[in-house]
Amino acid sequence: MELLTPLDTICRLIIRAREMEAQVPAQDADEDPDNVDDFDDEGGEALSVLEDEVNTGVEEEIRALLDDLADDQLAEVLALAWVGRGTYDTSEWDDATQEASDNVEQGNDGAIDELMDMPMLAGLLDAGLAAFDLSCEGIGQID
Repeated sequence: MELLTPLDTICRLIIRAREMEAQVPAQDADEDPDNVDDFDDEGGEALSVLEDEVNTGVEEEIRALLDDLADDQLAEVLALAWVGRGTYDTSEWDDATQEASDNVEQGNDGAIDELMDMPMLAGLLDAGLAAFDLSCEGIGQID
């Protein structure tokens, strides 16, 4: 299988999806009063050292990246995610890309929303690439 979408574009999408998945909204200290690790030495303000506020910029960047893809490339990314999820096997690639193309023809927003709503999108795309013996190793920030 030869990709229509540049591998570095898919890898950039994987990197950003990992960033989005890693974000954890800070908890309100009043939500779990039994968790003493959330308080400073004086029992005051909650500490959020390991938590990061949700950065909507990452989600917007992913949406923009997907929106900039040509229809056939967006369909390919969706089909790769489906293969990574196990909805389709590599031997069913033509069927996956056809269904994804039909999905994209109904409107890019629907396909983009489906991708954005997939839990663990980065892992699904990575698994989809791996199913075709492709990898992001050595591309960008992925090693």
